[in-house]
Amino acid sequence: MTLHAASRDALAAAELRLLEVVDATLDSAALGKLGSELFAVVSLLSAQPALRRALADNSSGPEAREQLLHGLLDGKVDDVTVQVLATVVTARWSSPRELVDGIESLARTTLLVRAERDGKLDAVEDELFRLGRIIAGNHALELALSDPVAEPAGKVALVDSLVAGKVDETTKTLVDQLVREPRGQGVVNGLGDLASLAAKRRERSVAYVRSAVELDAAQQDRLEATLTRIYSRPIALHVEVDPTLRGGLLIKIGDEVIDGSVAGRLASLRRDLAG
Repeated sequence: MTLHAASRDALAAAELRLLEVVDATLDSAALGKLGSELFAVVSLLSAQPALRRALADNSSGPEAREQLLHGLLDGKVDDVTVQVLATVVTARWSSPRELVDGIESLARTTLLVRAERDGKLDAVEDELFRLGRIIAGNHALELALSDPVAEPAGKVALVDSLVAGKVDETTKTLVDQLVREPRGQGVVNGLGDLASLAAKRRERSVAYVRSAVELDAAQQDRLEATLTRIYSRPIALHVEVDPTLRGGLLIKIGDEVIDGSVAGRLASLRRDLAG
């Protein structure tokens, strides 16, 4: 998500308000409800261009925008949801779309805080990554979930058939919203971004590791410790098996690629010989 300067300031203020609310007395269920209601508002504003323009209209006063918000949502969502959104609509956003982007970001943060408090953030991060790999490996499934003309309810039902009873509730809510409201983002990239957000929540970088064979827990622990030492910061591993590598590992951290695979070394040798 890329925001202009005014929107970045608005989101920062809204995140502070959100953290104030979260640090109060909200339990896990209340956090889940807050995240779901914020997502519902994202869906509403995505479907109502005139409404999102009115809520982001900097030519009207903040009080008028807040009054519009109360008229729209009072009695329909929890008071705490309205409190967070009041901070959003009274701020100055660069565009109506970026206002909606901000609300979506707040919803995701709320749900990841919930997972963190419940001690499930690691599991949520891993589930998001693995689901992304599963979908990326099934072209027909990826097309069905990314079809812009398909009914959102049908796409959500398709995802639910894959994950129901197999993932944490927070994972399910995040994924359901992604396929219901992709907002121009592909489902595989969206799942990757969500997994990275979960990793960032723990102030860790993500290392995407492709291995020719399955790595056991001890091997993963050693690799994580090595990368953490090399990069001088905590590193979270996402490992997938790729037999085409023939042997070794291919590691991608941000824009940096460490290719220790047999296939990578052979490709490098061929380039050298060709030169």
